[in-house]
This record gives sequence, C-alpha cells and structure tokens, in this order.
Amino acid sequence: MVDLEIHPVRLGEAPALGAAGNQDGYVRDRLDRQSDGRGLLIAAWLGPVAVGSVYLWLEPAEEPEIRLHLPGTPLITHLEVFEGHRNQRIGTRLVEAAEQLLRDRGHKSAALAVELSNEGAERLYKRLGYQDWDFGRVDCVQRDWLADGTLVENLEECTVLVKPLG
Repeated sequence: MVDLEIHPVRLGEAPALGAAGNQDGYVRDRLDRQSDGRGLLIAAWLGPVAVGSVYLWLEPAEEPEIRLHLPGTPLITHLEVFEGHRNQRIGTRLVEAAEQLLRDRGHKSAALAVELSNEGAERLYKRLGYQDWDFGRVDCVQRDWLADGTLVENLEECTVLVKPLG
C-alpha cells in the first residue's frame, strides 16, 4: 500500500474524515481535544480519501483503574478502518504510526482498551505486541454521536492491553 499517507488530521480535512467514517461528531470532538493538546487524531489517506483513523488520548484516562495503574500513559483509542478498506494492513499501519508519534514525544509505553466481544481487534493488538495488564477488566466509556449531533455515552466492559515502546 505505497500510496497510503498517515498523519495528524488537519482542520481542513475534518469534513472528508467525518463523512468517510460517518462520524462528524466524533471528528469535531477529537479535533477540539487536539487543539487543546489533550490528544491527537491521526488519519490514513489514499489520496483525498480517508480510509481510517485512530486517536491518541493524552489527557488522564477517564477510567479510575487506568489512572491508578498507568498514570501518564497515553491511550490508543477508537481505531477504525472504514468499510471497503479493511484487511489491507491499514489498521496495523495506523497503530504503528501512533506508536511512533508517542515515541517521538518521549512516551515509554502505550495502553488501549478492547471491548470484550471485539476479538478481532484484540488479536490485532496482541500480534502487535500488546499484553494483558494484571488488574482485571475495566468499564470503559463508549461515546457515539447520532446523526443529529446528540452524544450518547455508555459503559462497556473492556480488557486493557499495554505495550512498552522501547
């Protein structure tokens, strides 16, 4: 996939990214956080077409267990490869790009949470070197923006995985 470009999302790219993933509210929220230095939204592009994204959560984790056991550890969140572009290693390349950005910023490790039923994502992360932490499952906040812009928050039970970035 030679033509794949991965970089932090620029403001002018927001409409294309939001439309590609049917996630306008999510993109707006993440770019607001990015502008405040609380995170970094990264997208993969094939020319002008957004094919996936991932978010680096750089602020303290919302989940008390993660804040307690992994203070200051950035979280890789909301990895998504859009329909029609899956199974082409784009997800792998997004995670690798996210990890490199974290290394460049001096972080020594990264963590992520995987909803229990998302076995495919867990396999991917473990293949990339992420390992179960030793503190059990965590109730993670799941945010969904409806077409009318309404934010819906739910809790989902997750496994937390960690990887040293050395």
